[in-house]
Amino acid sequence: MAVGVFDSGLGGLTVLSALEKRLPDVPFVYFGDNANTPYGVRDADDIFALTCTGVERLWDEGCDLVILACNTASAAALRRMQESWVPEGKRVLGVFVPLIEALTERQWGDNSPPREVAIKHVALFATPATVQSRAFQRELAFRAIGVDVEAQPCGGVVDAIEEGDMILAEALVHSHVAALKRRMPRPDAAVLGCTHYPLMEEAFRAALGPEVAVYSQPDLVAASLEDYLMRHPDMRGADGENAYLTTGDPVAVGHKATWFLRRKIDFRPA
Repeated sequence: MAVGVFDSGLGGLTVLSALEKRLPDVPFVYFGDNANTPYGVRDADDIFALTCTGVERLWDEGCDLVILACNTASAAALRRMQESWVPEGKRVLGVFVPLIEALTERQWGDNSPPREVAIKHVALFATPATVQSRAFQRELAFRAIGVDVEAQPCGGVVDAIEEGDMILAEALVHSHVAALKRRMPRPDAAVLGCTHYPLMEEAFRAALGPEVAVYSQPDLVAASLEDYLMRHPDMRGADGENAYLTTGDPVAVGHKATWFLRRKIDFRPA
């Protein structure tokens, strides 16, 4: 048994890298649905169907616990999956909650009523589908009151990253930050609500300025999973080698992943 990590493409590798560093004794199986990326421009039913297919493939690999290392899937599919689709004995977790718990300075699993928090103005950068779902605002409302969220759909950024065009991706980041700042000139914090965006974190920080606290997901998700596995050791998995699956061309995806993460990753067909 291993822990599964699902993403629409390459972005989830930023989360996987943090997971591998924090939990070196836990085996992971990564599934990238590169043939169908990006998810951020798809409708909710399409995202749900594709996510379920990918999660089922990870179950076939022995992953009873699967992390949706994709904000679009977490936003558009996770709640529906948990309420009506995930069978007993399996677990599917998303990446929004660890981020919001850090933003609101809550301990993991703190389910007390929502309260006032220090941060009042939050800029959310995410895919169009994530923004449309309003899942971030919904989860935030469970934990905090009095927080103004301005969401910016960052069209084109994921496509540029997946194609390896980081110059275009950086230009798009600056354009999207400028668009948001016209509506919210002085955010207290910025949330990078897509697991591709840590690859552009320096560009976001440069465009936002040093006075804005930037929240990125990989390390927060890794810390949250470590806490979860301490409370649910039966989901931890046994010793084994990490594996990397893709619905795309394994050689091409492996080359891109190696370039992004600066270490060799060999994919096999999903």
